[in-house]
Amino acid sequence: MFTGIVQGVGRIRSVEPRGGDVTLWIETGPVQVGDVQVGGSIAVSGACLTATQLESHAFAADVSRATLSLTTLGSATAGTRVNIEKALTAGQALGGHYVTGHVDGVGRVVARHDDARSVRMEFEVPAELARYVARKGSVCVDGVSLTVNGVQGRRFDVNLVPHTLELTVLAGCEPGTAVNLEVDIIARYLERMMEAGR
Repeated sequence: MFTGIVQGVGRIRSVEPRGGDVTLWIETGPVQVGDVQVGGSIAVSGACLTATQLESHAFAADVSRATLSLTTLGSATAGTRVNIEKALTAGQALGGHYVTGHVDGVGRVVARHDDARSVRMEFEVPAELARYVARKGSVCVDGVSLTVNGVQGRRFDVNLVPHTLELTVLAGCEPGTAVNLEVDIIARYLERMMEAGR
């Protein structure tokens, strides 16, 4: 479990093909991961990965074909910048919202413009995810917990404050950039409960 509060920006060190899937080595930048145990979880741009080898500021993870096809990690190359967050621990402040690290799909930036000191960014989501995005609700974009400003059809927009722009890879997003999306888990459970009650 994660919070969507990115702890630092890292980068992909290497992508090693392994019989259809890959092993990624990820440098975690300022985020110290030497305290994570092998088998522990680390979110990489919103995708929960299992650490198989660890250094103080880097780790390796095996990434399945399913994850490669459903996330932007499938197009990652050495040097790709990524958001890093270690798993939530008991007693830790929950500053964002509950994020599982199970990416629901890939969306795209469709517009970006300055809005005072913030940047207003608009995203388009896959059709099957649109119903889970609600005005003033939570959404996770590349591992960043964000509040939705407004929704229209398959599109939603958010404001990125200077702090978020400084500490995440979202500052580099332009129209056309692909991003990992995770919708609010509460919306998914509510839908399931309503279906069961019919």
